[in-house]
Amino acid sequence: MATNTLVFLIGPMGVGKTSIGRQLAKHLGWSFLDTDEEVRARTGADIGMIFEKEGEAGFRRREAEVLAAVIGREQLIVATGGGMVLAPANRELMRSSGYVVHLTSSLSSQLERTRKGKHRPALEAGDPVAALRGMREAREPLYRETANFTLQTDRRNPRAVATNLMNHLQSKGIA
Repeated sequence: MATNTLVFLIGPMGVGKTSIGRQLAKHLGWSFLDTDEEVRARTGADIGMIFEKEGEAGFRRREAEVLAAVIGREQLIVATGGGMVLAPANRELMRSSGYVVHLTSSLSSQLERTRKGKHRPALEAGDPVAALRGMREAREPLYRETANFTLQTDRRNPRAVATNLMNHLQSKGIA
């Protein structure tokens, strides 16, 4: 098994980065970290509260700090927030430090998954479909630019996607 390996899961909210990441880490016997969960743990505040008090810039700064803190860790799956790719420094750090997997889904699947009650500040005001579509248009090129591999998650359960991803990583000598 490879050591000093980081696998970053990137993609829009609602594609299953956390669920798939947890399953993948379990399959591989690796550790798992969700950057949004780590920001919450470090601050003691939920993402909505951070956005309210510090704005998006404050949250993005905290998110980048979490990303920098994982560099050099071994055998770690990192589920990133959907906006992690917005900062060029974050994209470069992920590309140079690990293997980057872009998880993607249809807009309808993304909408269905984000309706399931998680606190998502970007979707709370106005039209969630328009918000998701706008984020997708702005971020999709950044996901593609950053990723080593892209995997569709529509109509697939997290365990099946994680198994597929594990097989891919093993075929590349990463896991």
